Amino acid sequence: MGPHALPSAINPAKATVMKSRFQFSISATSGKARTGTIQMMRGEIRTPAFMPVGTAATVKAMRPAEVRATGADIILGNTYHLMLRPGAERVARLGGLHKFSGWDRPILTDSGGYQVMSLSALRKITEEGVSFSSHLDGSKHMLSPEL
Repeated sequence: MGPHALPSAINPAKATVMKSRFQFSISATSGKARTGTIQMMRGEIRTPAFMPVGTAATVKAMRPAEVRATGADIILGNTYHLMLRPGAERVARLGGLHKFSGWDRPILTDSGGYQVMSLSALRKITEEGVSFSSHLDGSKHMLSPEL
């Protein structure tokens, strides 16, 4: 491949059928503000977005249809809390986060970075990642950039 050649995955002339995971379009602007949409495989997210927090994959006291009725296109899940309860293995066994939560639209999960800072008394940072003692029962858990 020459110095200016694009890999076939992003070169339309060489690519076979490749679908984008998302597309972003701007609908309107006013000064530095803008509105738009992010088209994801699981649906469209209007921006700016109202994003209810489903800490452990559910928005407290609301069913998914009720969350959708608020106008939400996406929910936010919390990596640290999901790691503790119900746990990644259980979520996987139950069919993944979408099936587990009953939310079939886009979900954004955070990185756990807020807990790295806010739970400093319960964590230790190493080159491998961040180990935590659960605030619930003291059990040990590791967050890392590796899958």
